[in-house]
Amino acid sequence: MLITVAGVKKEVKDDLTVAQLVIDEKVETPQYVTVTINDEFVESRDFKNTVLKDGDTVEFLYFMGGGQ
Repeated sequence: MLITVAGVKKEVKDDLTVAQLVIDEKVETPQYVTVTINDEFVESRDFKNTVLKDGDTVEFLYFMGGGQ
């Protein structure tokens, strides 16, 4: 099936979960990543049970703190 990951179209296997995609994409610091599918946030506790569908758009987001 075809999905878009961080703006890049990719052919991936059927029944791919968000958890496996995080591994496959070698996401840095996966414990801090936030994932959206089609602009909807996915809870990290749901990564293992969320199966991607053909045509999905996935983004990996990192929220950084900072200041003085």
